[in-house]
Order: sequence, then structure tokens, then C-alpha cells
Amino acid sequence: MDEGVLVPTAQQIADRAGVGIRSFFRHFADMDALFMAADKMLIESYEALFQVDDRQGGLAERVARSVDLYGNAFDKLRPIILCTQALLWRFPKLRENYAWHQKRLRKELELWLPEVASLSEDQREAVHAVASFEMWYRLREHQGQSPMASAETVTGLILALIRTG
Repeated sequence: MDEGVLVPTAQQIADRAGVGIRSFFRHFADMDALFMAADKMLIESYEALFQVDDRQGGLAERVARSVDLYGNAFDKLRPIILCTQALLWRFPKLRENYAWHQKRLRKELELWLPEVASLSEDQREAVHAVASFEMWYRLREHQGQSPMASAETVTGLILALIRTG
């Protein structure tokens, strides 16, 4: 994925690993098993991108810090997230794991911003949509915004949603 192939085939993975396709399938029964093994191997590294000890400060400061944290993590995880999204239709276990990670991100954001819990369901969902990878990706990729401009956009939207809640 880091080499530009969003959805690598078993043969491409075997070639990159320097093993034959038969050896690949001796280790992994199918591609679903490979993705689950990769997720298990990488989970600590990508969860660490979202963790922080100090969530203190006023609302605006916490929103800005959480948005910066998420934006940096999304930039680093972009190939993995895009590959996962491209394969969700095909692998049930991947869908299950992706949903689990999405729930974790929501909980993590609400640790930063406990004010979100008191919003209406619609506003809460809007905050999570604005804070999502999909929003970040749209701003960065499709609208050509810099990381700083994207962070300012997302921060402003989240603050507006919370303050009008």
C-alpha cells in the first residue's frame, strides 16, 4: 500500500515478501486471513497515533488539539484506510474490524470533547462526520487544502456545532 498499490493481489504481496504464492497461502488461508493478521500486527502502532495523556484546556484548545492529532494520524494512515475502504464490500471480518475502529475513534473524540455527549443525536453525528477521515480526505485530496487549512476548517465546524448545541 505504501508503494502506491491500493489493493495489492496475493501475488504482489508474495513477490514483495520474496516468497512464492504457495508459501503465501501456507501462511494465510485467504486474503481475509492476511488482512486480519495485518490488523492485529499494526493495531498498536495506529492506536498510538490517537492517544494522548493530556486533554486539558478550554473548549477551543481541546478541539484544535484533537483535530491536529486526528489530522496527523489520518495523513499517516491514509493508504491503510483507503485500502480498507476499497475492500469492505468483499471481506466481512474487515467490515467488522473497521466498524470497531470507527467506534473507538468516536469514543476517543468524546474523551477529548465530553460536551459532545450533551448534543442532540443529529448534532453529535454531525460532529463525528466532520471529525472523520472522510472529511479530512475530502478537504486534503479533493479540495486541495493544506493540513493547516483543513484543520482550521474542521476545528471551526466542530466548535460551531458544539456552541450552537
